[in-house]
Amino acid sequence: MKQNKLAHYGFKALIVILVILGQSTNAYAKNDHCWVDLYDDTQFEGNHIRLKGPVQLANLHKVQGKDWDKKVESIVVGPKATLTVFENKNYKLTLSEMANHPVLMKSLGITTQDILEDSELIFHANSKVHGFGEFDFYHKIRSLMLSCVK
Repeated sequence: MKQNKLAHYGFKALIVILVILGQSTNAYAKNDHCWVDLYDDTQFEGNHIRLKGPVQLANLHKVQGKDWDKKVESIVVGPKATLTVFENKNYKLTLSEMANHPVLMKSLGITTQDILEDSELIFHANSKVHGFGEFDFYHKIRSLMLSCVK
């Protein structure tokens, strides 16, 4: 009778271990969908790297051994990722200093939204950009943030 109880508890322990392992494997599988492919030519051609997220790159000088500063020309964003690209290093916004001078902004016809749109672009899951020229962002990407969505 004691052997049956031990075998029964051993079987339950094995099930618990398998369930835990199965859950942790699924957690890693979900992260496999958080990535971005960067290309140094339009139409997803040329040199290519894949970044797995989440990741923040304050500059693109040494990314996987290559200088990508102002060289990203097309991208594909993974199904569980959001990519934000900036035209300055360290995620700085180009015209953000102007936001401190609202009278000057108004006299030039510049809105806060213009400042945000001029300096960063946000691409959601499954986005594809054939060329950054269509966003007036040709040869401008100098830093990026790749975040993962659940």
